[in-house]
Amino acid sequence: MTIEENLLKGFKEVYGDEGEIRGYMAPGRVNLIGEHIDYNGGHVFPCALTVGNYAIVRKRNDDKIRFYSANYKKGGIYNTSLSDLVYSQKAFWTNYPKGVMWTFEKYGYKITHGFDIYIWGNIPGSGLSSSAAMEVVMAVMLKDYFHFDVDGIKIAQMTQYSENNFNNMNCGIMDQFASSMGKKDMAIYLDCATLKYDYIPLVLKGYKIIVINSNKPHSLASSHYNDRRKECEYALKCLQKSVKIDSLCQLTPEEFSFYQSNIPDSTARSRAYFAVNEENRTKLAVKALKANDIETFGSLISESGDGLRFDYDATCKEIDILVDAAKKQKGCVGSRETGGGWGGNTISIVKEEDVEAFINNVKEEYKSKTGLEAGIHELDVGDGGRRLF
Repeated sequence: MTIEENLLKGFKEVYGDEGEIRGYMAPGRVNLIGEHIDYNGGHVFPCALTVGNYAIVRKRNDDKIRFYSANYKKGGIYNTSLSDLVYSQKAFWTNYPKGVMWTFEKYGYKITHGFDIYIWGNIPGSGLSSSAAMEVVMAVMLKDYFHFDVDGIKIAQMTQYSENNFNNMNCGIMDQFASSMGKKDMAIYLDCATLKYDYIPLVLKGYKIIVINSNKPHSLASSHYNDRRKECEYALKCLQKSVKIDSLCQLTPEEFSFYQSNIPDSTARSRAYFAVNEENRTKLAVKALKANDIETFGSLISESGDGLRFDYDATCKEIDILVDAAKKQKGCVGSRETGGGWGGNTISIVKEEDVEAFINNVKEEYKSKTGLEAGIHELDVGDGGRRLF
């Protein structure tokens, strides 16, 4: 039985089988390099995955909305309505789809009826943008049902707005953009300041992308993520007194070195130093990938990880142990934390013939040093949000 068939069966068990039922999917993402610079005017380099969030949906003839998650069966059916699109802690995960509906209404796109919605996701662990995938799959569904004139970029912008303003998470646009605009076997080189983008073939001949879940929980809202944004904003204001820039990532490393004394706070200076150099690393990584220079590409990924650890202070003990264990394995050309930070996942580039030993050795070392089981996944690159049936 396919995923779609299984989910359709689950929908009918919860809601019944009458009426037209439609299916949608939006993927999670992994960012290869370019961390924490989507909100600093820099380039990021994510790709959509073949795992994501699925929504099986049926139109209702009233304004009621019913949500059910096959991942949280104990929660049962959550009932709300189009007249109750307000944030509530009791709404738990349904705040994400509710926020997207609220955003469409706010943008002037009228939602004229409710839905029965069955959700299931297969994104492993945290840090691979399950929230963005949830938002994008809702946007794709609304566009399809009501024939709204919104393209993939508009969906990314609106779902980012939803997370910023409904769920009060001050994220950049990278996660939603990758989930909405992803293409199979392509990474997206995205300028977050202008939203100009290029698709770059992600063909790592002889290598695999390995994502390791630390099983160290993290919550962006309760982490230091918003603090880092404030520190970068402060650093930018300090620099703008001496140089005409709109974002930190407009500076080259050499220019930053010249102007950095204008940032009196050493912590904010360190955050800005990371952002400027991460932008430069990302540009070099794209060049290396285009030239099929996987060794250089991997080395830049590791340098990014060092910056996250020592300049941006965005890692944690468990992540550091995973990265250190990965980098000393045969066949690993690069490893770093990926995602919002302070837990979640690492990404490693590993030679195919060494993957099995890599997985076994990293899992063993991580367990011995932390007592935690690492979840290890070989992930493939897939398409963006879409209707399935």
